[in-house]
Amino acid sequence: MKKTRINFGLEPVADFSEVLKFRVNAYFEENNLVRQGGVSFVIKTVTMLLLYFIPFGILLSGAVINPLAQLGLWLIMAIGMSGIGLGVMHDANHGASFKSNALNDFFGKVIYLVGVDQLNWKIQHNVLHHTFTNIDGHDDSLEAGNLLRFSPNQKLLKHHKYQQYYAWFLYTLQTISWSIITDYNRLKKYIGMNIITNKKSSNRLYFEMFAGKLIYFGLILFLPMFVIESSWWITLLMFLAMHITAGFFLACVFLPAHIMPENEYPIPTNEGALKNDWLVHQIVTSCNFATGSKWFSWFVGGLNYQIEHHLFPNICHVHYPAISKILKSTVEEYNLPYRHYTSFLDAIKAHKLMLKKLGV
Repeated sequence: MKKTRINFGLEPVADFSEVLKFRVNAYFEENNLVRQGGVSFVIKTVTMLLLYFIPFGILLSGAVINPLAQLGLWLIMAIGMSGIGLGVMHDANHGASFKSNALNDFFGKVIYLVGVDQLNWKIQHNVLHHTFTNIDGHDDSLEAGNLLRFSPNQKLLKHHKYQQYYAWFLYTLQTISWSIITDYNRLKKYIGMNIITNKKSSNRLYFEMFAGKLIYFGLILFLPMFVIESSWWITLLMFLAMHITAGFFLACVFLPAHIMPENEYPIPTNEGALKNDWLVHQIVTSCNFATGSKWFSWFVGGLNYQIEHHLFPNICHVHYPAISKILKSTVEEYNLPYRHYTSFLDAIKAHKLMLKKLGV
C-alpha cells in the first residue's frame, strides 16, 4: 500500500510558524526551563502505577472476596490504566518526559501494561496521526472500517445515520480491541507499507508483539483467574469491565480533540499539496477543552491542550498552560482560529453533534 506524499505549505501564513517557535523557545530560555517533565512526571508515573498495581495486588492477595468489592478494585485499576495511557506512556513515547532517550523508551514501554504494542502505537500515533492529522487515507486515527465515519471525506453508508447512538458502545471496546486484533492488523499493514524503519525481520516484529500480549494477558488476566477464589468467568467479566471503562474514557479524551464540527478535514491536491504549513495545519485540525480544570489537565496528561500538544509534541505537557498563553496571543495576531470548549461535557456534546453531521 503506497500513500501519496503530502507537501505542506502551499499558501503559508506569513511568518507565523517562525514567530511562534521563536516565542516558545524564548519562554524556556528566559525562564531557564527544560522542555521535559522532570520530577512532576515521575510523581505522576508513580501515582498511576500505584493506582494500577495496588488494587491488583489486593485482588491477588485474596483479602477481598465480595464480588462487588472486587469489581471496585478492577475499576480503580481502570483509572490507573487510563492515567498510564494518558499521562505516562504518551509523553514518554513522544520523547518528552526525560532528556535521556533510554529513559523515555523505558517509561514508554508501560504501554504494554494496557495491552498495546509500543512500536505499533508510535507509528499510528506519532508518525501518521501527528503528521497527517485529519487527512483521510493518511491519519490512521480516522480509520474505523465501515462502522464509523470520522471524516466528511469518507464514504457515507446507510448505517452511519445511527452512529451518534452506537459509537459510544464501540468506544468502550477501544483498548480491548487494540490488545486482541488491532495491533496485529496494523503491524501487518505497516510492514506492507514499508513504514517500519528498523532492521528487524517481519517474523521478529510479530514475535515481539505476541510475546508482549502473552505476558500482558498472562499477568493481568490468567494469573487472577488461577489465584482469586472467584469463578474464572467472574474474573473475565471484571477484566472486561476494566477495559470497557478505560477504553471509553480514553476514546472520549482523544476523539473530541479532532472529530469536531469546526475542525478542518483537508483534502490534498492530486500532487499531494496542502495550503497550510504543518503548524497551521495542526491548529485548524485540533481543538482544546476543559483547560480551566487543573485536576482534569493533570489526569489526562495535558491532552485537553490538544492544539499545544500537536504543535509541540516533544515538549512535556506540564508546560502546555504557559505555552497556551503564548499561542493564543500569536494566533490572534495572525487571525488564525483557536478552538476551545469550556468543559469536557461541552466537548463531548460537540463530538456527538459531529457524529450526527457525518451520518447524513
